[in-house]
Amino acid sequence: MSSLIGFYSLIIGLCCSSIIILFSVNNFKNSDNFDIKIVNFSFLQFFLVVISFLSLIISFVNSDFSNETVFNNSHTTKPLFYKISGTWGNHEGSLLLWLLVLTLFILLFLLKSKNEPKKYRILTLLFQQIIIIGFFVFLIKTSNPFNYIFPVPDEGLGLNPILQDPALAIHPPILYLGYVGSSIIFSSTLAAMSLNYISKEWAKNIKKWVLISWIFLTLGILLGSIWAYYELGWGGFWFWDPVENVSLMPWFALTTLFHCILVLEKKLSLTSWVVILSISTFTLSMCGTFLVRSGILNSVHTFANDPERGLFILIFLFCLIFLAFFIFIFFHKIENKTPQNFFWLSKETSILVNNWFMMYFLSVVLIGTVYPIFLEVISSEKISVGPPFYNKLIIPFLIPFLLAMAIGPKLRWIKSDLQNKLNLILFFIISLFLAAIIVNNFNVSFLLNTILVSSAFFLFFITVSEFFAKSFNNLSQNISHFGFSLLILSILFNNILSKEVITNLKVGETFESEKFKINFISIEKNEQQNFVAIVGKFNIENSEGIKEILMPELRIYNQPNIVTSEADIKTNIFTDKFMTMNLVQNQEYFNIRYQVKPFMIWIWLSVLLISLGGVISLFKKKYEN
Repeated sequence: MSSLIGFYSLIIGLCCSSIIILFSVNNFKNSDNFDIKIVNFSFLQFFLVVISFLSLIISFVNSDFSNETVFNNSHTTKPLFYKISGTWGNHEGSLLLWLLVLTLFILLFLLKSKNEPKKYRILTLLFQQIIIIGFFVFLIKTSNPFNYIFPVPDEGLGLNPILQDPALAIHPPILYLGYVGSSIIFSSTLAAMSLNYISKEWAKNIKKWVLISWIFLTLGILLGSIWAYYELGWGGFWFWDPVENVSLMPWFALTTLFHCILVLEKKLSLTSWVVILSISTFTLSMCGTFLVRSGILNSVHTFANDPERGLFILIFLFCLIFLAFFIFIFFHKIENKTPQNFFWLSKETSILVNNWFMMYFLSVVLIGTVYPIFLEVISSEKISVGPPFYNKLIIPFLIPFLLAMAIGPKLRWIKSDLQNKLNLILFFIISLFLAAIIVNNFNVSFLLNTILVSSAFFLFFITVSEFFAKSFNNLSQNISHFGFSLLILSILFNNILSKEVITNLKVGETFESEKFKINFISIEKNEQQNFVAIVGKFNIENSEGIKEILMPELRIYNQPNIVTSEADIKTNIFTDKFMTMNLVQNQEYFNIRYQVKPFMIWIWLSVLLISLGGVISLFKKKYEN
């Protein structure tokens, strides 16, 4: 019954789109006031999608295996929390969540834009409805979450156990709020271009939607990174997995877009940048949706391997890009530039320079993600692009980026002199000296790492000093920049100071090296509701004689029949002790991976600080110069 209600709610919701478009076109032509019926039908559409989504949740909770989506992604022994989160832990459910957020955002836009021009509101609604209709059709035609199967099975196939995790349960909704938030930016930009409404006032209004999308995308990436760290057993915060990359690319675009909007709001410049980045951000979000649902990418994060679904998204994305390109060519007016627009030493120039760096980083990630796909299509050769590729292309440009990021906030709009030059020189010398002392004690590339670490220290000291400056007046900016400097420093020290041991051991055996002594004490069996855990007990002793017990697990799930490795992580304020174990092929030995990962908690905290800066900026009543 719930599946029928959910399906017909989608059908009626699609019909609402037609009614909304009809009312909107009529209101655009024939009235000076915004028709309240448009808002009412937008609310009805959102309500119908909510009903559909709740219907799917009820089907999961009740283990209704007559529903194909529930059958493929649930099981009676699965805990209730993961039955609910399993609603969006699959292709069909995730798209329904996409649609839910799309309808929510356009409703919020209509409610929050009452003081903006009527035609602009209507055109934004129309462009957004084009996207919504596309997702309605996609769901109903290729990805119906309410398909009926007969005869009804007694049990379901279950959800991939590695997806049954609290962090991953909330990761998709938060990430989608970031992804889908870019749709409003896209639609409103097309509307503003069409009406020649791109102005300082428009920039002020659209800025809050950029911030909302950016905050949620940042937090979504953070949760995904934390989950991958402790659940997949990678032992790190980022592995340049293709699906990780497709979330990072729109983040780069959104960050750049926000800084361009600041310039647009102050000087009515960089309008073309704002337009192109608005379109690019949504395009990259849609590309991510296409890649993880097309079967092209091979990753634990992917949802589907149906080429028909990928082809639909690809065609739909092409149509949206063509529409945006058409409006840009025929309606967008390039701002009149004069030699006085920009001065070499000004805040807007520093923003522009850093924007170029951000676009370069985005391009590197894009090439590293897409190139293996094109190579396989052209030559059937399979390659993987890993950290060495990204490190070689990103790290050299990260140094000037950090320096420019430190100096930029010190500058003024239009034209300025560099303030407190002696302090800046002093901070740089201290940073260089401190970095050289630290790097010299480790077996790493001295010159490159010294310059890189000193650049990060320089940004760190500058942002810290700003909190105590008399002219301090931009809390949100400084917190985000401080968080970013802390993130870079934490990543650098994590890479420099990390230690790792990989070995094969039997129960009772001991591994010794100069740094560690690992004693495999015992194994125990622990039976849970939907899995049996094989728990290993290890005594770890470091070179200083400090001992610690770690207990990683192997989990054997009953449905589906999958074996997973669960890391045991001991965390303190400075260091994570990380251990995983896996059975080797002959079943006699366990493969043991032990890592010491410094400053992991500071990586997570720094991203929270970056997000906090965005939240403060969002709720400020007045934006400082």
